[in-house]
Amino acid sequence: MEQKFGNNSVDLQRLREFCEQEGEVVTYRKGEQFEREGDPARWFAFVIEGCFKYVKYGTIDNREHINWFSFEGEVVCDYPRPLYGLPAHRTIEAMMPSRVLRISGEQLNQFFSQNTEMMELRIAISEHILDQFTARYTELHSATPLERYNLLMKRCPGIVELLSLKDIASFLNVTPTYLSKIRKEITFDGKRKQKTI
Repeated sequence: MEQKFGNNSVDLQRLREFCEQEGEVVTYRKGEQFEREGDPARWFAFVIEGCFKYVKYGTIDNREHINWFSFEGEVVCDYPRPLYGLPAHRTIEAMMPSRVLRISGEQLNQFFSQNTEMMELRIAISEHILDQFTARYTELHSATPLERYNLLMKRCPGIVELLSLKDIASFLNVTPTYLSKIRKEITFDGKRKQKTI
């Protein structure tokens, strides 16, 4: 993909090197879980290839609600849960055959406790994730479905080739039928503008 979903302003090179030295490469089949909601969160990883979706199941309808993605080159983790062995807030599942470079929460704690510089990195990662989720929360409450769709396409132009209509609709918090209408409206509007030029 041309652009990652969550452009990362935090330099994770030292952490990546630690994962390469201390971690392991693990392959996940499509549908296989990286973490499962309610179980102790255990893992931190870099996605080598493939992608993962973060899913919360509705308490009443038990429907799948997608609230995040991790793509190639990005981190996959229910951060900071693995640092403390706390139950995962959501299920993280491979959306296609995927490979990750993975370490445990204990290893991640070991990395952060090395020195002050690594503790500062831990804080920077937490602040970055908080900023991403604040932006996502604000979008869900202030942007129209069409605006959310356009923001997603701007952040991640190749996403429509990777994900199903149902998954994109879930992330945007609309029905697949409504998402189809948005896409038709964009296509129709684009064709109309071309005719007037």
